[in-house]
Amino acid sequence: MFEILTHDILPVFSVMVLGFVMGRRKFVSHAEAATLNRIAFLILQPALIFPLVNSVDLSEFYFDAIALYAIGQAIVFVLALAVGVFILKCELAEAWLLAMATVFVNSLLYIWPISSLIYGNDGNLPITAIVVWDATFTFAFFIITTDLLVNKGQSAIQSLARLLKNPVLIAIFLGLCTNVFGIIAPEPILVASKFAGAGAAPLTLFALGVILSGHQMFPTKKMTVIALIKLCLLPIVVALLLQLGNRPLIWNELLLLNAAGPSGAMAFALAMLYKVRTDTIAPVIIWTSILTLVLLAWLA
Repeated sequence: MFEILTHDILPVFSVMVLGFVMGRRKFVSHAEAATLNRIAFLILQPALIFPLVNSVDLSEFYFDAIALYAIGQAIVFVLALAVGVFILKCELAEAWLLAMATVFVNSLLYIWPISSLIYGNDGNLPITAIVVWDATFTFAFFIITTDLLVNKGQSAIQSLARLLKNPVLIAIFLGLCTNVFGIIAPEPILVASKFAGAGAAPLTLFALGVILSGHQMFPTKKMTVIALIKLCLLPIVVALLLQLGNRPLIWNELLLLNAAGPSGAMAFALAMLYKVRTDTIAPVIIWTSILTLVLLAWLA
């Protein structure tokens, strides 16, 4: 467990810490971090998502396990949204992204790199399956709904035109279509995508660390409630649901590992992109990242 923590988990986490230190020392400004986040979100993440979705073998997935995980996400999301709106009295857009932070684990940018280091690409299929699910359907859902929430005064045609130009949604759509029709992207495109996509995780985590350096890190009531929902409720609900049906044990173990991971940086990236307040979302991500370090090493 200690070796997994020091050799696989902490090196990934250290990129966020580096951004935090650079932000505190005023070496990188908030505006520069916002620009880095925008570049990572709109350019590097599509490059990361497309080859993953394009080349993955969907026939090897246990879709019942993915469906149970998705049901767990839906249950926790609805509960967290209700807490955010009716108990914590958040504005709807903030409550929406806080609820997203309880169910959208940092699987693509955090769990997947870590589990790849531990299990290798061949043994990492369950995490890859959840990454594909979250990077396509879940992420697309939150991009579209957040855009509509923030720009609810605009017409449906304006919203549709804006969403159709979103690079992440385009990458998801192209990846799914080419996969379904058995079209493997040309090697030069895959090489370029993987080369650019490799920078998505470290750049997003670094930008997050910089932004966090300007926030109050002492736990507030709102932050504590959302973090507890993420850290406790999602793993418990997923673990209970995965008792249904039969599948290789590794699928249950790795899906539980993913559910126990920290809140996804994508909630923060969307908040930054759509100018939703980040004073709770950002600390939730950093505190869940810190508090899950030992747990992830133990589960892995």
